[in-house]
Amino acid sequence: MSVALAALTGFRGASKAIDKYVFLRQLQQQDAASFYRLLMTNSMEIMPYVYTPTVGEACQTYHTLPITTQGVYITADDAGSVGAALRHRSPAHVTAGDLKVAVVTDGERILGLGDLGAGGMGIAEGKILLYTVCAGVAPTQCLPVCLDVGTNNKELLDDPGYKGLRRERLRGAAYDALVDEFMAEMRSWQPRCLVQFEDFGNTNAFRILEKYRRVQPCFNDDIQGTACVALAGLLSGLRATGQDLTEQRVLFLGAGEAGVGIGELIAMALEKKGLSHADAMQRCYFMDSKGLVCKSRQDLQPHKVAFAHDVPFQADLVSTIRAIRPTILVGVSTLAGAFTEEVVKLMAELNPRPIIMPLSNPTSKAECTFEQAVSWTDGKVVFASGSPFPPLQHGGRTLYPAQANNAYVFPALGHAAVLAGAAEVSDDMFLAAAESLSTMTTAAELEEGKLFPDFNSIQHVSAEITAQVAGLMEAAGQGAKPPGVTDWRQYVADEFYRPTDEEPPRAKL
Repeated sequence: MSVALAALTGFRGASKAIDKYVFLRQLQQQDAASFYRLLMTNSMEIMPYVYTPTVGEACQTYHTLPITTQGVYITADDAGSVGAALRHRSPAHVTAGDLKVAVVTDGERILGLGDLGAGGMGIAEGKILLYTVCAGVAPTQCLPVCLDVGTNNKELLDDPGYKGLRRERLRGAAYDALVDEFMAEMRSWQPRCLVQFEDFGNTNAFRILEKYRRVQPCFNDDIQGTACVALAGLLSGLRATGQDLTEQRVLFLGAGEAGVGIGELIAMALEKKGLSHADAMQRCYFMDSKGLVCKSRQDLQPHKVAFAHDVPFQADLVSTIRAIRPTILVGVSTLAGAFTEEVVKLMAELNPRPIIMPLSNPTSKAECTFEQAVSWTDGKVVFASGSPFPPLQHGGRTLYPAQANNAYVFPALGHAAVLAGAAEVSDDMFLAAAESLSTMTTAAELEEGKLFPDFNSIQHVSAEITAQVAGLMEAAGQGAKPPGVTDWRQYVADEFYRPTDEEPPRAKL
């Protein structure tokens, strides 16, 4: 039996999802070439076990798993010596100026699971893999980082096996100083490296992004990556319904970083179609835990204020749908089952083909399932979810659920920024990536529910988006071709990583 077949057989032989995750992580440590070859040739089958939904369980139980950490922990106790900690704790193959991408989290808001402290390393490790598997960034040029600043998760603090800092989260000026020191040291040590912020809490996510996005190349995947793939799914869905974006009213259940990011990018797309900024923002409505976000409320967080329209307050989702009459319903609430039968049937009553997008992760937090959405709309729904669901039979045909997976966009965008030497990843680039992705499915595929390309083609999809976005960065004066490069597509192909049998060790033991 070949090494590749043995690896695939071993993976398939693990019965539980978390056991498959552990098998893959151990293979990564023991035989990196086989690990990356396995992922890159069986992407659709294996990705759910290194990324969503399995990575959520892995983060929850991270300190109990028999795996070797692939990334670097920077703790609150490293304040004043973050640079030395980065250099000393990084894998042996990482040299100054050689990194392309770092994914950093502080573990405060992991998927829809909340504060998982040092276990958040699992999400950074999962995301960084996608840069290699999807966009062809060499694993030796990728680094996952967890800022361990404590946790407010009492279960973890009381768990004797928890390996993170056993104290409540660092807040205020001390927290900001640690993040600032980390970002400054990354600029000094790895000046060409893109930093991706991942699963920071709402309190910090927006302001950290705004503080650094024009200082060094960085973006927040939860705000911008989620917005990009959601807009792509929405535009693709409108191809299926035959409608235009300017005709839509979008209602979000959930008003955190993901939802607001999507709303802002939709508004940007509408402005590009000729609407004023005010009119574009008026097309997006939000509900939070207290009801409809509207101008009469005095309790709104700063990131919600721009979407607080002058409409009567509504306390519940059904009443809001009746008042707003949305054409698109987006779930970013992490409230499992929030899209009830009454809600979904009401959307179908108001729209011949309602677009319903329960985007919350992991699967256990989805606002509704694909089966429910199809059943309650008699197959009329245009559907996209954050986590995967199985296809089903309806009306004598097979319908496929679209998964609005950030992996379609963030690895390609990040790699484009690195290849073009971009100083900033602008919102225009996310909009361009969304528009590009939305055109990559055929009319026949749309009729089956496939709003996104087959994930087994992810490397081709990523290469195309990388080349297009790098070209746009160059045209906008935000980046440039490296010396000797004349064609972006060829350069992306030349730079695309392929596993060899001589992979370096992934971490210091």
